[in-house]
Amino acid sequence: MRKVLEECPSCGGEFEITRLSCTLCDTEVTGRFAPCAFCRLSPETAQFLELFVKSRGNVKEMERELGISYWIIRSRINDLIKELGFETNDEEDLGRKRQEILAKVNRGEISAGEAAELMRRLQ
Repeated sequence: MRKVLEECPSCGGEFEITRLSCTLCDTEVTGRFAPCAFCRLSPETAQFLELFVKSRGNVKEMERELGISYWIIRSRINDLIKELGFETNDEEDLGRKRQEILAKVNRGEISAGEAAELMRRLQ
């Protein structure tokens, strides 16, 4: 079954669900329904979330499966949290995160390439 469209392919406006029907008995319900927060995730983020659940939140297991570093996975988890609407990112927080990334490079915890990817994801 296909994912519900979130926006109009013609103008980009937001869709709302107005009719639901049962696949067994053909009962129909009409109204105005909002899709769940998970339905609004991008396909890439939804796939990441599925892997997170599949691995029971074990980041080491996710590192092995995805072939990316712990820090990039943490960044993607933060992106997921924001995409679900649970966190805001103000300028002070952004600056602190940038400083943390640079400090990790200085301590040799992550490579310059990993740092660049993390910085890109902050924007």
